[in-house]
Amino acid sequence: MKKILITGVAGFLGSHLADRFLKEGFEVIGMDNLLTGNMENISHLMPLKEFDFHHYDVTKFVHVSGNLDYILHFASPASPIDYLKMPIQTLKVGALGTHNLLGLAKEKSARILVASTSEVYGDPLEHPQKETYWGNVNPVGPRGVYDEAKRFMEAITMAYNNFHNVETRIVRIFNTYGPRMRMDDGRALPTFFSQAMKGEDITVFGDGSQTRSFCYVDDLVEGIYRLLLSDHHEPVNVGNPHEITINQAAEEVIKLTGSNSKIIHTALPKDDPKVRQPDITKAKTILGWEPKISREEGLKRTYEYFKTKV
Repeated sequence: MKKILITGVAGFLGSHLADRFLKEGFEVIGMDNLLTGNMENISHLMPLKEFDFHHYDVTKFVHVSGNLDYILHFASPASPIDYLKMPIQTLKVGALGTHNLLGLAKEKSARILVASTSEVYGDPLEHPQKETYWGNVNPVGPRGVYDEAKRFMEAITMAYNNFHNVETRIVRIFNTYGPRMRMDDGRALPTFFSQAMKGEDITVFGDGSQTRSFCYVDDLVEGIYRLLLSDHHEPVNVGNPHEITINQAAEEVIKLTGSNSKIIHTALPKDDPKVRQPDITKAKTILGWEPKISREEGLKRTYEYFKTKV
């Protein structure tokens, strides 16, 4: 049985990845320091003998006994509200955590996939964003703690690939949503759902004309699964290229929830990206992957989940 280590396993993405790899017949070791993760996300996995959970901080030395075939490094605060509150931890897990896990991959001759982000493109001057674009990031701005942690993660991952011949994979994840997101994580869709379901005004930053491209979590997991098992070591965008404005997203949530909420506009945060849309030519060509779940269907499933939380 193949063995995989997933860091950040109690988080939104980590828990879905654990589900998928268990379903594919892997033995899963999960690590999480529960800084932003939630044990509820993996409570259904705890009784399984193929799942082994460790409450652990990967910025400290990481040891796994026995053989290890794969590593998925998904530990990191991932929403502005979290990384602005925990800037040092965010930088440490991107830098020290990645370094520790690359060392473990080298020791175990394991293949490692690291979770990078569309935020490496910053507030992009190229649209849509291709993997060849180097980005427009403010390293000393408030979002720099997350953006630069992920840019460093990519750089050290490539260095381990080139210098130590470690088998590495880099996924650049674009806005993902779905069940197990925290309603208070500060990202657009959970915030809109939370406000609409409580009948509060929906707060949209700026004039709401900035765009995002939302990918449903099951589609993302499929892309990551394919990338891990592929032979491609350079970064690959995985996201849904269907771009909408933040105003549109708010309106869709109001309509779906049947809420009477009004949209109100507040100040745009510093360095907030004005556009976001993945060019997924590479994922289509190399992985034979593209998103399958419509936003209408994805939002409906997400709403069903949030109804159990309010």
